[in-house]
Amino acid sequence: MTQWRWRSDRLPEGNDGNQPSGESGAQSTATARRSARLGEELEQLVYRFHQRLIDELEAEKLEAMPPDKRRQAVQEAVKALLARESLNALVRDAVATRVVDEVVGLGPIEPLIDDASISEVMVNSPDEVYFERDGILYQSDVRFRDADHVMQIVERIIAPLGRRVDESSPMVDARLPDGSRVNVIIPPLSPKSPTMTIRKFLRSKLAMDDLVKVGTLGPEVAQFLGACVELRLNILISGGTGTGKTTLLNALSASIPDSERIVTIEDPLELQLQQPHVISLEARPPNVDGRGEVTQRELLRNTLRMRPDRILIGEVRGGEAFDMLNAMNTGHEGSLSTIHANAPRDALARLENMVLMAHLDLPIRAIREQMSSALHLVLQIARFRDGGRRVTHITEVSGMEGQIITLQDIFRFQQKGIDENGRILGRLEATNIRPSFVEGFAQAGIILPEGLFQNVAEW
Repeated sequence: MTQWRWRSDRLPEGNDGNQPSGESGAQSTATARRSARLGEELEQLVYRFHQRLIDELEAEKLEAMPPDKRRQAVQEAVKALLARESLNALVRDAVATRVVDEVVGLGPIEPLIDDASISEVMVNSPDEVYFERDGILYQSDVRFRDADHVMQIVERIIAPLGRRVDESSPMVDARLPDGSRVNVIIPPLSPKSPTMTIRKFLRSKLAMDDLVKVGTLGPEVAQFLGACVELRLNILISGGTGTGKTTLLNALSASIPDSERIVTIEDPLELQLQQPHVISLEARPPNVDGRGEVTQRELLRNTLRMRPDRILIGEVRGGEAFDMLNAMNTGHEGSLSTIHANAPRDALARLENMVLMAHLDLPIRAIREQMSSALHLVLQIARFRDGGRRVTHITEVSGMEGQIITLQDIFRFQQKGIDENGRILGRLEATNIRPSFVEGFAQAGIILPEGLFQNVAEW
């Protein structure tokens, strides 16, 4: 379910991907070579004017400016510089944009970062850049000059954050000003080239209605999950990398009443809650001297002294799992979190391993009893081959049988086929099992659709 589809957007000019061989094929090859040559000439112009601009601008004065003023100053300097050259208007505009991006932006990948339809940018090497759009990978025609050019952009990202990356510390996580996550790994751990991965921060959050429209889940299921949040059930969202766990968590959080005090714990910050009473906490990595680290577990312990009505953990990934379960079992109901796993039972197994990472020497049965009493629901979300993200399981944690935690699926995704566009068809189907907490909805005055646990409308 989590396979990628790959496409390339680098087709030669005049070729739609179905170009037959022969004379027209030779013509398209020649066109491609001309385009490549023009691209190289443009890059040389950009590099030349970039170097001239560095000589003319006062770096210290420029760094002291606010970002918008800095970009404006560079744009004016570039226009003045290009006005002295005999270039046609199209080339002049292209060079001006690229030079500005080189000086105050992220260089060649700035257009990909600015494109709202792109969710992730991956720089594998100077001449190999990919991006993700609608869950599908594409190869870009963006190029860096060389590995040093990639490192210049990396330094521009991490320097303001007080981070460093070098042979003694060849991996670093950082964040762009808009909240986008950046991971960098350089030689010798990545022998061929520095590698950079940017997961972009969504500027507009997706509500539950938006997830229904894109087919992540059905409307009745969305109503059921909203009711579960309102009923203060503890919910764990499970899925692989890039499946939309945080997006689903953010959408679910909209059902939390505005009257409640919410504390979020993340590494890094991603949630965009709309309630008025929200305190956001972020874990901190160690500094260059290896000191000053603040873990999610330490933040969670502090959160318990902050009188939270709800605790939301962006992703549980270590010893904080024990403290989270303990909080759920001692009055902090209605908590939400995510975890990396491929199935609901795998999620509980990973959670058990994380509790063991707290080094408390608890017996396995005690850990499982705590898990079974703390958690109510596990939501499994997956990314399919068509790029779509869909909830595949809504599973109740129903108790213990001997040494085993018992799970029962309330809804399960059933694939029905694939349409002519390659889109996977299917729906979440009820398993005819009523959850043990269903009576709580009536007691809370929450009305659910009749026959909800017998069928769900297809999307």
